[in-house]
Amino acid sequence: MTRFFDAGGTDDLSRVFVVELADGCLVECAESVQPPVPRERKWVLIVSTLRGCPVSCPICDAGGEYLGKLSAEEILEQIDFLVRRRFPGGAVPVPKFKIQFARMGDPAFNDEVLEVLRRLPLGHDAPGLMPCISTIAPLGRDRFFDELIHIKNALYPDGRFQMQFSIHTTCESARRRLIPAPVWSFDEIAAYGARFFANGDRKPVLNFAPARGLPLDPARLADRFPHDLFAVKLTPINPTAAAARAGLVGLMDPADETACERTAERFRKAGFETILSIGEPGENVVGSNCGMRARAFREKVSKRSRRLFAGR
Repeated sequence: MTRFFDAGGTDDLSRVFVVELADGCLVECAESVQPPVPRERKWVLIVSTLRGCPVSCPICDAGGEYLGKLSAEEILEQIDFLVRRRFPGGAVPVPKFKIQFARMGDPAFNDEVLEVLRRLPLGHDAPGLMPCISTIAPLGRDRFFDELIHIKNALYPDGRFQMQFSIHTTCESARRRLIPAPVWSFDEIAAYGARFFANGDRKPVLNFAPARGLPLDPARLADRFPHDLFAVKLTPINPTAAAARAGLVGLMDPADETACERTAERFRKAGFETILSIGEPGENVVGSNCGMRARAFREKVSKRSRRLFAGR
């Protein structure tokens, strides 16, 4: 039996849930809105696809303990739980209803995500449904990415799908420091993006959570990724425990809007459509970054167990 625990948040910003699966494993899911846009116009769900993550990226708290893949049913159950909390009948009358497979685990490691994408349009009356795959583009997953193109073309054409690649720096050797796993080269990502993009689609997004001291050269990026096929998104490094341990300081300071705009303008001058996604400061208070709540919940349970054991 799957159990959901409200791990905190606010209804007008973000709410996180720790999910205890039938085998006792803990993952997370969340919902969010983006003020001043109301939930009635845009609603975002973020769900887990793995039991932890096999990649210990130094900006993410979801890594370090990997216990396997979630089934399609376990992923769909997260979505259904979040939907029926807000819309008990299951219909979602929201013009932009975004489901991000980006909470705990890279979705490209799990073929069950493809099954979820096939079944999603049948599960809820949601005309604004738009799935989002966010990935590091791991090596050896070519069949996943090939099938993803077919599913997108068949079920989510005309801009109803968002593809996002985690890049973080314009230097491939520096990227390997931030993503300690075998991944596609920039050229391989560029070649796939050219195959993925069809007329009417949203451009695949190159996502950067840049760190101070690591290369960020828009001109170098433009040499590899055609700006008529790719867009750029800039985000801050979330204040995770992993980032603190690694000593990473984000280049995008949410408190310095002018500096963030200057960085975005560098990419725009290189020809890229550029999205500046800073988020709300309250999300850090909620602890709505990947893996934070599940880790805290696990530690709390562990401490309670140790106290009970000590009292025997």
